[in-house]
Amino acid sequence: QVQLVESGGGLVQAGGSLRLSCAASGRTFSSYAMGWFRQAPGKEREFVAAISWNGGSTHYAGSVKGRFTISRDNAKNTVYLEMNSLRPEDTAVYYCAGGRGYYYTTRLTSYAYWGQGTQVTVSS
Repeated sequence: QVQLVESGGGLVQAGGSLRLSCAASGRTFSSYAMGWFRQAPGKEREFVAAISWNGGSTHYAGSVKGRFTISRDNAKNTVYLEMNSLRPEDTAVYYCAGGRGYYYTTRLTSYAYWGQGTQVTVSS
């Protein structure tokens, strides 16, 4: 089993930055890919970014590419999402997710473990 706990959300003005963290415990952290997803009110949960088991490969949704950066520190069992140039449309609950294998996927159903989510609100 894997437990995931997100932190770092909050209220920020448009153009600002936030850094989300997700601390993992349980299964060996370096044995699975990690992803970030988000869900805005009234919308489905959507893929944001993902990273392979060793950080060697990353992938981003088109809406965040160039503004967000995913990274991981396997020594600290933590994955990060650095968010810059935030926009009001980035407002959502952000979830980290643990994959079933070493390599990332954008499919929500391919992730076995989920955190409780952290709210990010971007004001205009």
